[in-house]
Amino acid sequence: MGTYINVGNAGFQRARNGEYVDKSSLISVINETLFTEKQFSCVSRCRRFGKSMAAKMLNAYYDQSCDSRSLFSDLKIANDSSFDKHLNKYPVIYVDMTSFVTRFKDESIMQHINKELVADVHKAYPLVPVEDDDDLMALLIRIAESSGQQFIFIIDEWDAICREFEPGTKAMDAYLDWLRRMFKSGQAMQVFAGAYLTGILPIKKYRTQSAMNNFTEYSMIIPGRLAGYFGFTKPEVEALCQKHNMDFVEVEKWYDGYQLGSEPSVFNPNSVMEAIRNEWCTSYWASTAAYDTVAHYIQMNYEGLKDDVIKMLGGGRCKVDPTGFQNDMSDIRNKNDVFTVLIHLGYLAFDRVNRECFIPNYEVAGEMVNAVRSSHWDAVANALDQSEQLLQAVLDGDEEAVAKGVDEAHDENTSILSYNDENSLACVLSLAFYYAKNDYTFHRELPTGKGFADLVLMPRKSSDKPAILLELKKDQSAQTAIEQIHNKEYKGKVLQYDGRVILVGINYDSRSKKHDCKITVFDYGTRASS
Repeated sequence: MGTYINVGNAGFQRARNGEYVDKSSLISVINETLFTEKQFSCVSRCRRFGKSMAAKMLNAYYDQSCDSRSLFSDLKIANDSSFDKHLNKYPVIYVDMTSFVTRFKDESIMQHINKELVADVHKAYPLVPVEDDDDLMALLIRIAESSGQQFIFIIDEWDAICREFEPGTKAMDAYLDWLRRMFKSGQAMQVFAGAYLTGILPIKKYRTQSAMNNFTEYSMIIPGRLAGYFGFTKPEVEALCQKHNMDFVEVEKWYDGYQLGSEPSVFNPNSVMEAIRNEWCTSYWASTAAYDTVAHYIQMNYEGLKDDVIKMLGGGRCKVDPTGFQNDMSDIRNKNDVFTVLIHLGYLAFDRVNRECFIPNYEVAGEMVNAVRSSHWDAVANALDQSEQLLQAVLDGDEEAVAKGVDEAHDENTSILSYNDENSLACVLSLAFYYAKNDYTFHRELPTGKGFADLVLMPRKSSDKPAILLELKKDQSAQTAIEQIHNKEYKGKVLQYDGRVILVGINYDSRSKKHDCKITVFDYGTRASS
């Protein structure tokens, strides 16, 4: 057993010893690529989404130095027609690039990598001679020629070097040359049965096109056939919650929200497992240096970026074009680039049909709020801080306090609130009522019988609070808004449950720049209002 070659299946064994969600069907997809022109795959996804777990699983499956049948016999891949064909059939080279980046910080890092890999591979093939000027590829070519064996190459965190060293440095140039040597040389097909790289950012435009353009890429933007393997799907999380007696609705609130390709609902896998282990839903998001870098560009407010972040905190969505991003966090040129980086890092979700980005769930929203606070966006931070008091004012029926609270939110965030239409008012209200997301789900312009309510706050399953329905008007009156709620039968069509419904009518007077508010309570069980 080596350090980088034939490392065995201990890594995946540890995963199987604990709670394991079966993602083994990924193997069948990779099996289809072996010995074809699509034999090189690169899968990029954000941290804590199971990149290393997948790499360890693939290593355990392919590694010829161990017997992994028992690890897979009860998994989905065992029923696949390709299972026996490739099980433990290849010498596997497994490299975690972060292990080198943490040890070698200078320009000679590639010399250390090549030296250690050559030495380790030679230990596995001592009869194959090594010349003084041999690099890893030269040795692998010689082994393939003498033994007829072809290798599987797995690189975890392939882009760790790209994140550590700037483009154009000696270390980066040496790394690109090494990648070209490994995967673009004429002997690559002879040496490798397949390769699987994983990292955070895609590779196609990482100034490595000539080195890596023969890889099939799967990313948070374009996950392709691997969408279901990027995180946990809704049925998988439902099964986990049932097994461990967890409230699925609460888990969904905290960790769902990613739309990846054909998968409409993808959960953060690490956070789900931490919540199950701790029997408690909270933020398990790990802040990263990568996000600190991007936060700098958020503060620069490219093209009104700050306004869009506020909009998304209020539950809105923003248009994004990810095609221009060069997949290089040192080369961020506009708002689209910032949004695209945040999508790759998992801080935003991407709707590929509508080309929109949004904050996926409660956990990530909390991290974005922390970023707002640290960015000295005082007006936004104040609105968030005051949102608890605003919700309580609604629950207390304090019309004057609600009107005053909306006034303040408007005054402090006029940049995004032109108030040219009711939708702008709905945006600021979503931000002003941010605290309510603890107990409510938000619905904007929800169809409700004969019309649309501007903002509906539905209590979560675990909450005993009443539902809240807000109707918004401009240059009319709050009483008109309440009457519209009654006339359009919002209550019975939307809020089909026995309990109190708080009806809130809010009007904005564009001349006085003030709001007025009317609050009534409707008890759906008795059909009585007060």
